[in-house]
Amino acid sequence: MEELLEILKDVRDDIDFGQATDLVSSKLLTSFDIIQLISTLDDEYDISIPASEIVPANFDSAQAIYALVQRLKG
Repeated sequence: MEELLEILKDVRDDIDFGQATDLVSSKLLTSFDIIQLISTLDDEYDISIPASEIVPANFDSAQAIYALVQRLKG
C-alpha cells in the first residue's frame, strides 16, 4: 500500500490519498490523472487494467485502487 501511495503522490502531490474517499466523484482526479495512473499501475505492477474495470468505484480511494491492483495481480 505504501508503494501505491507513492505512485499516487507522483500523479498528484496536492491530494491526501491516505484520507480521500471520493477522488473521482468529487473530481479531485481528472480524466488525464486517471489515464496517467492507469499507465503507471500497468508498468509498476505488470498488470493490464481492462476497460470494464475503469469505473469510478475502482478509483475513488487509494484503498479501492489497491484492491483493484491486488485483484488483477491475481
